[in-house]
Amino acid sequence: MTTVTEEQTARHLGSGGVNVFATPAMISLMERAAVNAIDHLLPEGQASVGTAVSVRHLAATPLGQQVRARAEVIAVNGREVTFHVQAWDEHELIGEGEHTRFIIDLERFARGSEKKARA
Repeated sequence: MTTVTEEQTARHLGSGGVNVFATPAMISLMERAAVNAIDHLLPEGQASVGTAVSVRHLAATPLGQQVRARAEVIAVNGREVTFHVQAWDEHELIGEGEHTRFIIDLERFARGSEKKARA
């Protein structure tokens, strides 16, 4: 859950010229919900990374309102996990869609990232 601040508005994030909860901020909240839903279940040395997001932002939320998100696992295909995600403000559903995360080995991921940085 978060309270909408100036830093989370469309105007501040450059995703529009209005002072309401920005779509990128809503997506971030949804991703956090997905991380919280599964990362504590993963073995030590593993984590998840986001690979796809397809959501609709349905309603505007003004500054100062509370926003919350929920992520429900709807499919697991090997190391790929797909979620149905939703977000609400104090009055209504403000967004929904799907988010996909991939389970990674942290050491292998770090080696690949370091190799790419050196290239």
